[in-house]
Amino acid sequence: MLKTLRSKILFYFLLVSLTGILVVSFSLQWGFEASFNHYINENRTQRVTQLTNALKLEYKERGAFTGERVSQLFYEHAMTDSLYYKLYTPNEILLMDSTSIRGIMEGMGMSNNPYEEDNWLTSTEPIKLEGKTLAILKVYYPKGFIDSEYVFLQTIKKYLLTAVVITVVLALFFSMLFSKRLTAGLNSLSMAVERLAKHKKDVRVPLDNLSLEMKRLGIAFNDLAISLEKEERLRKEFTGDLAHELRTPLATLRSQIEAFQDGIWEPTPERLKQSHNELMRLVRLVNELEKLLAAENPQIRLDYVKLDAGELLGSMQDLFTPVFKAKQVELIVNHSEQPLIFNGDRDKLVQILTNVINNALKYTLKEGKVRLANIAYEDMVGFLIEDEGVGISEQDLPHIFERFFRGDKSRDRKTGGVGIGLSIVKALVEAHKGTIHVESQPGKGTAFTILFPRVSGA
Repeated sequence: MLKTLRSKILFYFLLVSLTGILVVSFSLQWGFEASFNHYINENRTQRVTQLTNALKLEYKERGAFTGERVSQLFYEHAMTDSLYYKLYTPNEILLMDSTSIRGIMEGMGMSNNPYEEDNWLTSTEPIKLEGKTLAILKVYYPKGFIDSEYVFLQTIKKYLLTAVVITVVLALFFSMLFSKRLTAGLNSLSMAVERLAKHKKDVRVPLDNLSLEMKRLGIAFNDLAISLEKEERLRKEFTGDLAHELRTPLATLRSQIEAFQDGIWEPTPERLKQSHNELMRLVRLVNELEKLLAAENPQIRLDYVKLDAGELLGSMQDLFTPVFKAKQVELIVNHSEQPLIFNGDRDKLVQILTNVINNALKYTLKEGKVRLANIAYEDMVGFLIEDEGVGISEQDLPHIFERFFRGDKSRDRKTGGVGIGLSIVKALVEAHKGTIHVESQPGKGTAFTILFPRVSGA
């Protein structure tokens, strides 16, 4: 019982609704009865006051109580409000009495309030004029409500009960509706999770009819599904690319070794060098993979020291100037006038910059230019590496940090590398809590922006 979220929402929604309905209903009923009873008592008081004023006026005019002025009021009060009176002198001599009307009304069946002393109340009102007691008025009225008042009160209760029943039915209906609407998003997400667990990575949660909180959860799930789908695609591509990278040198080595074994080839130094080159390709591939795994390791150990981006850029200038001259590519370095300090592992930073600058040199033609600069942006500092090389196509740009990705499929390994270098760069930059951004135009060149958190106060 109450195991599902919908049943719990339905139960508590109904509980709150019914509690509110009952509290309001009882409050209305109690408050209405109290107010109605107060109204009747006020009305009775006004009637009695009206009669006493009339009696005083009659005594002023006639010097005695003749009943001519008040007899109509005696009759009217008896018929409409079940108010009966006995008027006595101060010596308790009865002057007027309207209680006899009660007996007449009972005899004619006009009253459902038969006289029983326990069912009637009595009050005494002295008739005074100028401080002198002229008479004593005894008032007789029933306990509770008379017929018309009772009927009116029961009618109100009937309407109130009807309203309660209708409200309960509506509360039940809307509770079921709202609980269904509230759990629809969770049900949709639950089914999507089950499908994702069955390796159906194309599943997505519809976001149109979800609440704001559920929509955020749905967006997070969809992003996760997209990420898993992308990771699965990259895994398959990585497996295929790795097999391809291994297959070519292994096939070459196999054919050469078999040629040596069969006596087709003589193991001359030149042929042995070819075999050695293919072997070294395999060694470089394994080394690159080891570097990538080390860079992507979440437990990677970084020896943080304070580094000046300008000083680091100067080291890169000294390191690369000879190779740039050898290829006849101009290296332009712009140093910042002020220190740009950040924390980083110097060896890993050198590895990052070496890889990116090597790529810039590799794809820049003779007599082209490569520019290196220190930059600062908000609370970040870093490096800008721009080249005037062949550039990267728009469709290849989002994939350049993927393993084994090489945009130009027609380009063989004349440029070297196996498509892992930029993956290592990205992993090392992220390990430093930095960012790397690339912009490129085919035929015009490529710009890499690498930024790291600036040291406070530097």
